[in-house]
Amino acid sequence: MDELLDFAGKVALVTGGSRGLGREMTLALAERGANVVIASRKAEVCEAVAEEARALGVEALPYACHVGHWEQLGELADAAYERFGKVDVLINNAGMSPLYPSLGAISEELFDKVLSVNFKGPFRLSALIGERMAAGDGGSIINISSTASLNPSPDSEPYGAAKAGLNAITRSFAFAYGPKVRVNCIVAGPYLTDISKAWDMEAFEKRAKTSLALGRGGQPNEIVGAALYLASDTSSFTTATLIRVDGGTP
Repeated sequence: MDELLDFAGKVALVTGGSRGLGREMTLALAERGANVVIASRKAEVCEAVAEEARALGVEALPYACHVGHWEQLGELADAAYERFGKVDVLINNAGMSPLYPSLGAISEELFDKVLSVNFKGPFRLSALIGERMAAGDGGSIINISSTASLNPSPDSEPYGAAKAGLNAITRSFAFAYGPKVRVNCIVAGPYLTDISKAWDMEAFEKRAKTSLALGRGGQPNEIVGAALYLASDTSSFTTATLIRVDGGTP
């Protein structure tokens, strides 16, 4: 294994780590030696991924947590440090983009929930972990954003706004906690994860052939290369930046 992609002895915390892109990134880090903290709302699905990670020869801490709840994030950070003594890589991956019939039909509860999960949670967890990273040996924070943050589109207005906020704090946190902590953002395009089960796939595939440079949606494992790059010393001179991994979304 290339030593730059060797995470032996490192600790990675991934929110939304039990499925989709989060699961792929968690297991990719575990395959390369990282001990992992898998955070998601349901304990049983966190434990299932933890078992997969342990089978790879690393330690894993499953932790049930709602990232939209401020106080739970402090408990998550404390649990990670109590178990492993450090966090080297934080991936703010948890997100949600619920459907709604019209802008006027969006309730305050729904709006607040979208902002909390996609923006407030990453802000709080990055502050909690980033301060400890900066006081210790440093680390890497990776935010998972969306092309909806760059190209606002119908049916994803609160989500796109929240992710645009995530893009903004990527840069500000990089300056706040640099030079020991690097903070970057992956701007993800349409991936065929569990969420795509709610899509009209025939319509999506037809549109993708003409609107995406690669002509298709991404497979979840296709996020891994960018995540490993940003998590590792390979990207030692990369911080405060957005990297699009979106199949050529306009």
